Amino acid sequence: MEVITTHINADFDCLGGMIAAKKLYPKAEMVFAGSQERSLREFFLHSASYAYAFKRVKDIDLDRVTRLILVDVREPGRIGPFEDVARRSGVEIHIYDHHQDSDEDHLSGVVEVIEPVGSTVTVFSHLFMERGIHPNADEATLMMLGLYEDTGSLMFSSTTVKDFQAAAFLLEHGANLTEVADFLTYEMTPEQVRLLHDLLANRMVLNIHGYDVSVAHASVDQFVGDLAVLTHKLRDMENLRALITVVRMGDRIFMVGRSSLPEVHVGEILSEFGGGGHAFAASATVRDLTLVQVLDRLASVLKRQVNPRLEVRHLMSHPVKTVAPDESIEHVREFLTRYNINAVPVVEGDCVLGLLTRQVVERAAHHGLGDVAAREYMESDFATVEPEDPIDILQDLIVRRNQRFVPVMSEGQLIGAITRTDLLRYMVDRAPRSEGGREPAEETAQTEYKPREVIRLLRNRLPERIQDLLEQIGRCGDELGVKVFVVGGFVRDLLLDLPNLDLDIVVEGDGIAFAEHYARQHQCRVRAHQKFGTAVIVLPDEFKVDVASTRVEFYLEPAALPTVENASIKLDLYRRDFTINTLAISLNGERFGEIHDFFGGLRDLRQKAIRVLHNLSFVEDPTRVFRAVRFEQRLEFHIGKQTEHLIRSAVRMGFLERLGGPRLLSELQHILEEEHPYPAIERLSQLDLLKFLHPSLDLPVDCEDLFDRATRSLNWFDLLYTEESCQRWLVYLLCLVTRLDDDAMQGLCDRLSIPGRYRSLLADERHRAHGVLKGMRRRWRQARRKPRNSDLYVWFEGFSIETLLYLMARIETEDVRRWVSLYVTRLRDEKSWIDGEDLKKMGIPPGPQYKEILRRVLLARLDGKATTREEEIAFVTRRYRSLIT
Repeated sequence: MEVITTHINADFDCLGGMIAAKKLYPKAEMVFAGSQERSLREFFLHSASYAYAFKRVKDIDLDRVTRLILVDVREPGRIGPFEDVARRSGVEIHIYDHHQDSDEDHLSGVVEVIEPVGSTVTVFSHLFMERGIHPNADEATLMMLGLYEDTGSLMFSSTTVKDFQAAAFLLEHGANLTEVADFLTYEMTPEQVRLLHDLLANRMVLNIHGYDVSVAHASVDQFVGDLAVLTHKLRDMENLRALITVVRMGDRIFMVGRSSLPEVHVGEILSEFGGGGHAFAASATVRDLTLVQVLDRLASVLKRQVNPRLEVRHLMSHPVKTVAPDESIEHVREFLTRYNINAVPVVEGDCVLGLLTRQVVERAAHHGLGDVAAREYMESDFATVEPEDPIDILQDLIVRRNQRFVPVMSEGQLIGAITRTDLLRYMVDRAPRSEGGREPAEETAQTEYKPREVIRLLRNRLPERIQDLLEQIGRCGDELGVKVFVVGGFVRDLLLDLPNLDLDIVVEGDGIAFAEHYARQHQCRVRAHQKFGTAVIVLPDEFKVDVASTRVEFYLEPAALPTVENASIKLDLYRRDFTINTLAISLNGERFGEIHDFFGGLRDLRQKAIRVLHNLSFVEDPTRVFRAVRFEQRLEFHIGKQTEHLIRSAVRMGFLERLGGPRLLSELQHILEEEHPYPAIERLSQLDLLKFLHPSLDLPVDCEDLFDRATRSLNWFDLLYTEESCQRWLVYLLCLVTRLDDDAMQGLCDRLSIPGRYRSLLADERHRAHGVLKGMRRRWRQARRKPRNSDLYVWFEGFSIETLLYLMARIETEDVRRWVSLYVTRLRDEKSWIDGEDLKKMGIPPGPQYKEILRRVLLARLDGKATTREEEIAFVTRRYRSLIT
């Protein structure tokens, strides 16, 4: 008889693996060795798809078993009644597992298929691919359940490329993701909620050989199921790298371990308590010991089992494969594939010039940049380590700076490398501590804010109504069971102590549903945009709050608008432009004020640096070039070395030429709306960006003085309090293009797709203004006396306020500038006393001549020749006597 079985407390990976094994051994009986986890038990209650195929242990004659197929397990102590069968002489054992080897006792089989992947289902999926075996839709769905459960929906750190390939294979064969999601959705019972609360309250941190291991304990009288799920939740809530939960339930002690640190092998640790598992997940059940005894023993086991701190030299790989800076992107792509590596240093002689990752190379190739030299998109802003450095120094480089490949240097020579894969298990979420080695360089250190510090900043720097609003938004998120964050520029400026009340709220869920729920509670209006999953909440006082679902953006080609998909908060922040704009603050309940910094934004705020998140940022969205300059000048920061290199590369490659006019105009308008725009304009010129507005556009020597006079003119106009609106950016744009001829100006309008309402001002009105300017200058040189008021009126009549202020900026002489100010403050609003009705009463027949007559009357009034109603009538009587009947 053939029997397929798995470990006690079976989960979905066990189920999926057993279903897969049945395809390989169609005559075998499927038998669970013990109980199942609650999620699996509930599955059998709601789905009868495979219930008929499983048998109970009592229905099997164990003495007749000749072949034992073990799925997801190798330890004899974890297969219950089948342990004796496995040890019996003459029984053939076949093992399919994904757990790595450990020092504990494990079985050997005549067939062993063991691979270090995320789930046992992955092992079977690849066997199916190799042998041409095709699961049906139901089988694929059950296998996908196991794969998703054990890999955390392909997001656990233990997930491998093979797991993604297995998921694709199962999806091709009809795996139903809706059913997978339904069965993996987990709601806690009241008993589990209370137990989780107790575990949170009783968590302590033991520092073992420099590594933090959290131990949470609790005691309940009745059995509470799914301690493994609660352990997962506790780990995720507290963002822990190593956690062991110890719970007394009745007369037994249950232990569950989870770890992402290779030094903390929870499988080996819990094997000393009679349990087992692998390096990242394990469990044990203890009898005949009290909770206190288990905790005391656990402390000593941890000291013995947790490995001492390693040095870089213990993990580095050598020799290191390298590429030359002039090698093409396509060559580097083939190079990475050939050697099955994910990153490579770019080396010239003995000098490491930069780094290239597979991600950047693949994206560059996707955008048609295969012929471009490696030096164009290599990461030139990177850190190196020395072989004697402690592993801890790498934690900050990989976690905080997202440096996937770290060169190991000794006396100026490249002697090895550490990759992200090598160090994945060492990554931590706090600033590193170094024992016996050099401290991390200052530029890699991280400024951290505790929630209470962020709350204090919110209270000290925000109006009370905004504080209340943020708290209300957080409570709304709690009610809906979704995570809510305030993100982006608001967080950046809060930390920099700059005024900014533009609230950008993101929701890990349905942003529109969230906005509508909030609006119902607080009598607000909502404007929703279904296509993008965004909404605007309009409060009763007309204050607006932007709300969006967390999403990720994909660019199908350079400079194109992005394709949007739902994503996690981390991926949502990754789509943003610069690290300083990727900060988020949690608004939910007890996590209110917790700051999230996935990409080194806090570090760059402290260093006053503008940095993009990846090397193809300006290829995918070239408008970020202009935003980089704007933020640099507004915040008085500096563009990082690598980011400036990428900007110059984007300029050389001509990616900004692909930008549509409206997008380019929008970015230019934002720059010109800054309080002092000239430094940003000058920076654009330094980076050779002005040519993308028009090839003839450059900065004249006196441009800074022109902008300065424009600023003074605008400030002067603001102090008039006329309540007349003025587009400041148009005034500055006129200053920027002041040397362009009419044809070039028309070309710039076409390039930027200037709307009609502005085009006439920038083309026709500007042309006439330049003629008036030339005439005024000639008049001043020849006569050096003030023109008549009527002359000023004729010169400036019909000009917009923007053009008038531009003329004031163009005039260097104060006396001449007063001519324009006189027209703006008094002359342009003058009206004649008489009108058409008066002309009619005087006996002048109605007709087109009325307009000319009244204009002449107004000009006479401006020159003081007719200052009263009677004088105006007399003026008309004298001048137009022949028209009076």
